[in-house]
Amino acid sequence: MAGHSQFKNIMHKKGRQDAIRSKLFSKLSREITVAAKSGLPDPNMNPRLRLAVANAKAESMPKDVIERAIKKATGGDAETYDEIRYEGFGPGGVGVIVEVLTDNRNRAAANVRAIFSKNGGNMGETGAVSFMFDRVGQIVYPASAGSEEKVMEAAIEAGADDVESDEESHTIYTAFEQLSEVAQALEAALGEPKSTAIAWRPKTLTPVSGDAAATLMKLLDALEDDDDVQNVWGNYDIAADELERLAS
Repeated sequence: MAGHSQFKNIMHKKGRQDAIRSKLFSKLSREITVAAKSGLPDPNMNPRLRLAVANAKAESMPKDVIERAIKKATGGDAETYDEIRYEGFGPGGVGVIVEVLTDNRNRAAANVRAIFSKNGGNMGETGAVSFMFDRVGQIVYPASAGSEEKVMEAAIEAGADDVESDEESHTIYTAFEQLSEVAQALEAALGEPKSTAIAWRPKTLTPVSGDAAATLMKLLDALEDDDDVQNVWGNYDIAADELERLAS
């Protein structure tokens, strides 16, 4: 399976990482603030905040930036963010799920709808796409964490459900209710992961190529580039060589 994360990895290698990292830090900071505001501002007492901080550290976010994001949640002038899920279809009939954290619901809805329509897609009603996905826990390790066999063995011991490995990374899936428990067991065996998240995993994949693949990548890039959008998920499959071409 090849997808947008691989497309992003190729872009990183081609020298576009600075802009991507800046946008990523902004999204990670927002998630930390929302997580801290949703419970106690102490990662040890707030599982969602602990997860957000761990993901920020995995992306080498500076400690002072993380602390500022937490403190922002306790300030009287902290923004109130709404968590919204939009669903739609992209080129080639691909199902797309967009997760948003926004302080302006009308702006977010208008922007997401416009991005879909300008890039060969269309928004659907809630539930129009999500039935094609499973809600799962997702733990990602770099390929350097170990061989496919080593990671598979650790995942089985930790109680995970599945592992997908490629030259870039190992992606481990588990029931989302067991994410924290499995992540802790994996950390003991493999060290700290690159990311840990609740994810939307496609039940089946839709092959996409040619012009449809190019337009789909533009759609996904435009969605991820929007300030309100936190995560984008799709049930597409694009060949690795085509991803290389599209990222060039």
